[in-house]
Parts: sequence; structure tokens; C-alpha cells
Amino acid sequence: MNIGIDKIGFYTPHLYVDMNKLAVARDIEPEKFTIGIGQEKMAIAPITQDPVTLAANAALGILTEADKEKIDFVIFGTESGIDNSKSAGVYVHNLLGINPHARTVEMKQACYGATAGIQLAKGHIALNPESKVLVLGSDIARYGLNTAGESTQGAGAVAMVISANPKIMVLEEHSAYLTNDIMDFWRPVYSDKAFVDGKFSNEQYILFFSKVWEQYKAKSSLELKDFEAICYHLPYTKMGLKALRTILDEGTEVDKERLVANYQVSTQYNRNVGNIYTGSLYLSLLSLLELNEDLEAGSRVGLYSYGSGAVGEFFTGILQPDYREHLHVNHHTHLFESRTEVTVSEYEKLFEETLPVDGSTLELDITKDPAAICLSGIEDNKRLYVKK
Repeated sequence: MNIGIDKIGFYTPHLYVDMNKLAVARDIEPEKFTIGIGQEKMAIAPITQDPVTLAANAALGILTEADKEKIDFVIFGTESGIDNSKSAGVYVHNLLGINPHARTVEMKQACYGATAGIQLAKGHIALNPESKVLVLGSDIARYGLNTAGESTQGAGAVAMVISANPKIMVLEEHSAYLTNDIMDFWRPVYSDKAFVDGKFSNEQYILFFSKVWEQYKAKSSLELKDFEAICYHLPYTKMGLKALRTILDEGTEVDKERLVANYQVSTQYNRNVGNIYTGSLYLSLLSLLELNEDLEAGSRVGLYSYGSGAVGEFFTGILQPDYREHLHVNHHTHLFESRTEVTVSEYEKLFEETLPVDGSTLELDITKDPAAICLSGIEDNKRLYVKK
């Protein structure tokens, strides 16, 4: 049975800060951000957007009423959970009006959560071929103002419908994965900001890639020449290139040129959004599919997922006939073009706006937020959501 990505959508907040201007404000050479880590803009989540609303808005743009009836499993991958008990997916399930006879769970393993969701979805569909599964990867990356990780923040969500006989990409049989208990990045339950050992995390990202790549080749008998492109989890866009360069010598000059060119295309959306943790790999895939109009059906795309702490996985997909007809290019183009730049001082003010943690009631002004689904406030320790 062929199982894979039938639909894919994306959402990011309407506000962003220019990385050149942030660098100047931090007394850093702008090239360190734009070239050194490869970031141009960083999405800013206003207080009226959280991981729930980002995910709901991403899915809203791709789901039909028929999809909502067919979906019987909602899997929400995030490391920005809003509740230690209730799944963020349950809120999304309600906001989107999905079939009530569905399972809904939240997956957590750093940036790997959405990939775990896809693998779980594949098993469910193998047993229930008529089912559709909604997999969400939604996060707000926060490290703090004037911190080493500040330039790798971001906000956004990717939504995917996984099904049998998918219209966009069939996920192939073989997959290679690895787990090791390390402390390269973590966020204790008492902190709203992450902690990271940046140099160690970069080293582990590349080490994990090396190991799962070798394992994948052994399982599949495929080589570098068999790939049209490889997409990476992108905490920042230069990170994936560092990993890709470790295997380029396995191919010809033609292979190198093709893979590097497609890699650059795959980073364009991430370059203008920033790090969205669980959604970053799939935003990279979306960027490749929507911006490279010459990518042919039948092409094999490699996917490297990495979640600090750490779990890594390499798997592949084959693009389906007429896959471009099932993308939402115009919608995503409009999303990017309609965003508003904020100054560094405005960004800092927005960053410091946080929700109360003492049970206080709060009503938020959602009139300035153009999103269809917003967080409207808190009452009795409950988040209140509005679908306009």
C-alpha cells in the first residue's frame, strides 16, 4: 500500500523582524546572521498566537469538509505545549470541526515530534486504509533577548494530511533512526525559554546524520545519485548545508550541483521565518516543492529529522504525478507578502508580552491580528480561542 503526504499547508504570524536590523541593534556584523547562519527574517508571534492557533491556521488553509469527515486521528507534534495534561491537538480538533470519532494526541521529542507523528500515522493507515490522519508540527522558538540563540528564534506551523494513495508524496518503506540520551538542548517545565549547548548540538546533529545516512544506505541499497534533493531539519538554514557537505563526495559533480542547488531552494521559506522546531523539516520540504517548478514527478527526496536530546531519522519520499496541482502556492505566497515588519524595539516589546501564570483573567485585542483563528484571552485558567 502506498502511504504518504496527501496535503501540506503552512502558517506563520503576520509580523517579522529584519535580521540585518537585529544584528545592528545587537552590535553584530549583519553578515553573521544573513550569511553565517543564513537567516533573513524572523517571524514574531503576537500574544494572540500560540502553538494551537498556529497549527489550526495552517490546517485551515488545506482541509475540505470531506477531509474533516475522513480524518480519524489528529497528531500534534510540538515542544511548545501549553498544558501538561491536555493535548494541544484537542483544541485544534474542535476549532477545525473535525469528525468527533477521532483519536487526538500530542507527541513530544524536541524537533522530532512531527516526524514521530508521521510514522505513527503510517501504521494507523496501514491498518485502516480509508482513514486520513492530520499531522501538525507547531512551535514558537524562544531563547531570550540578547542571548546566543536569539537569532535562531521563529514561529510557525506545518499541517499535513497523511493518507493512502497520496497526491503529493509516497513515503518509502525504509527508514533509519537513532536515539541517544544527550543534553544538547532542553527546556525544563519551569522555563518558557530553551537552554542549548550550541557547539555540542551542531556536532550531534551532524553525527546523527552520518549514522542514520549510513544505516539507511545499508537498508535500502540506495546511493547519493538516487536522490534529486535532500531536505533537512533547519534550526537555521546553514545547519543543513553543513550536514549535506559531509556526503557530497559520494557523488559526481552533477550530483553535487543538483543537491546543493535544491538545498538552497529548500531553505528559502525557513530563511524568512526562522526556527519552527517540529515544523522546520516540513517547511523545508514545502519550500522545495513550491519554489522549484522543475522538480519532476518520480523524484526521490531524502528527509533528515533531528530532535535534540536526541532522536534522528532519515527517510525518503517519491513525488507523485501532478503533485504541484495539489500544493497551495498562491496561498503561501500571499501569506509571506502580507506580513508586516516590526522594529527591533517593537519586537522586544512583543517578546516580553506573556500570558499570566497566576490564574488572572486576561482579555486580548484580536482586531490587529489578521489570522482566522486567534487566542482571545484567559479565564479560570483556561485559554479562550476564537475562529473569526
